[in-house]
Amino acid sequence: MLEHVVEARKKLYERMESESVALFFAGSAPHRTTDQYYKYAPQRNFYYLTNLHEPNMILMMLNGKEDTKTYLFVEENTDHIIKWEGARMEKQAASERSGIDIANIRYLKEFDGMFHQVMNYARSVMGTPPKTLYLDLYHVDPKNPPIALEQADRILKNYKELTVKAINEHTSYLRMFKSDAEIKQIQAAINHTEKGLNNVMKKLKARSHEYQLEADFLHEITLSGSEGNAFETIAACSDNATVLHYIENRDVLKKDALILFDLGALHQNYASDISRTYPVSGKFTKRQKTLYNIVLEVNKATIEEIRPGVTWKHLNDFAKQMLIEKTKAIGLIKEDTEISELYYHSIGHFMGLDVHDVGHYNIPLEAGMVLTIEPGLYIKDEGIGIRIEDDILVTKDGYKNLSQSIIKEVEDIEAFIALDEK
Repeated sequence: MLEHVVEARKKLYERMESESVALFFAGSAPHRTTDQYYKYAPQRNFYYLTNLHEPNMILMMLNGKEDTKTYLFVEENTDHIIKWEGARMEKQAASERSGIDIANIRYLKEFDGMFHQVMNYARSVMGTPPKTLYLDLYHVDPKNPPIALEQADRILKNYKELTVKAINEHTSYLRMFKSDAEIKQIQAAINHTEKGLNNVMKKLKARSHEYQLEADFLHEITLSGSEGNAFETIAACSDNATVLHYIENRDVLKKDALILFDLGALHQNYASDISRTYPVSGKFTKRQKTLYNIVLEVNKATIEEIRPGVTWKHLNDFAKQMLIEKTKAIGLIKEDTEISELYYHSIGHFMGLDVHDVGHYNIPLEAGMVLTIEPGLYIKDEGIGIRIEDDILVTKDGYKNLSQSIIKEVEDIEAFIALDEK
């Protein structure tokens, strides 16, 4: 990943205005309750540009008129940190993992003074102070300001001459195109997920509740070397599967029902996102098989449409029209508009460091993008929810299905579940 992050910073500098500075904060584990904290996860743009999984660090990228300078600020180890939390990464290790010159790696206590020097008209390390400050201004919701505004609060109060701009347009564009190193990490995450799903199928008939299968998945991917779930697992039996983001996973398994899994494993902070739907009994009923195969055919046909130049609108329209035609053919709907009652999400999304990865959905697909294809049908009256999702790499000639080996044909699923009976 070293070559990847060095190249990523280079490309970002090319997109930044002259006489600008960009700050990226690693973040810290949020408070959970009393003296407990949630597990730390690095801010993804920081990780994308540094390959560092350490809290509280700050990346500073200076784009001057004639050259660029990159600085990293790290926590200094103390006796308390070493004994209670574990030693923080030292400068040498941070330099080796990030490719940032060790001479430009400072301790966090030096950040304020260093930024003041950057803004000093007489002695700025840039020659002239920056005019623009780039921050990650992603808005989580309408009520709360971006985290970076809070983290940069002192700077914004002290240096009002800076014009604040969002870096997100640039990082979102760059992150759409995965390097070979990133694709390798995503593939590893998918491989963990395959092992987890295989374990779920092995245990399916012996389990009584959704949460047991959720645990079977997490157990196997953790043994496989994954850092854990890429997102909250959906293990939705019967009509629970008609709720797109059902995560309670507490209900009893109904032996004649289908169970929908939407899940993924992490690998080195890169995500996978796979959906599969299985019969709890190990055998699809005739009705279940008919509906399942409709979704499967749309899944496979839509994947075949992927190539450079194709738009998200085309993929969405193609999948939706195919679902309309096939559900009409079996009498499930009569009018085209009725499909919105059975299929109420888009065909997919970008995937990478975030499960729903950043990117620009208004431009045609290009080689290097990784996306999901996930058609579904949700029929609450019949207690049936089906979604089949794969992770696809756009190549210069078409596509590569990174999750091709995760079985999804009716016959393959039934045969795999039946293996333990022999």
